[in-house]
Amino acid sequence: MHGETFRFCPQCGAAMETRPIDGQDRSACSADGCGFVHWNNPVPVVAAIVEHNGEIVLANNQGWPADKFGLITGFLEQAETPEAGILREVEEELGLTGRIVSLVGVYPFSRMNQVIIAYHVQATGTIRLGAELRASKHVAIHKLQPWDFGTGLAVRDWLRQRLGDAP
Repeated sequence: MHGETFRFCPQCGAAMETRPIDGQDRSACSADGCGFVHWNNPVPVVAAIVEHNGEIVLANNQGWPADKFGLITGFLEQAETPEAGILREVEEELGLTGRIVSLVGVYPFSRMNQVIIAYHVQATGTIRLGAELRASKHVAIHKLQPWDFGTGLAVRDWLRQRLGDAP
């Protein structure tokens, strides 16, 4: 529900209103006794720095410009651990079998109202792109360049851990 607000309460159908709750303006039901509040909490997303054949795999999603590549990412399923979720995403999107090497970090991505949980994943197999991806490419670790937002912060931290203070 990133960026969306309810006009009507999903529980009782009354109009929603904005009012201060817990020190922040929140969208809440106007009906007495309903109590619905749209908290608009961030959504957990898992990301993988996928190491395959000694290089990092970057992916181009179907809805992205053709020249933009990023990490493998995905939303957690209900009752799924982040570890299971990222291994599922690596298999679904790349057709690879993954093994978690380490947790890289947890990063806020407020532009998308997400919290990114990033892992370094060692993967084996032959890449078979899932329906969400247009393309993938391998990048030598020493040529990998972080970007200044979202999963790029995980790439930056991972490169620092791996190569020292490089990027």
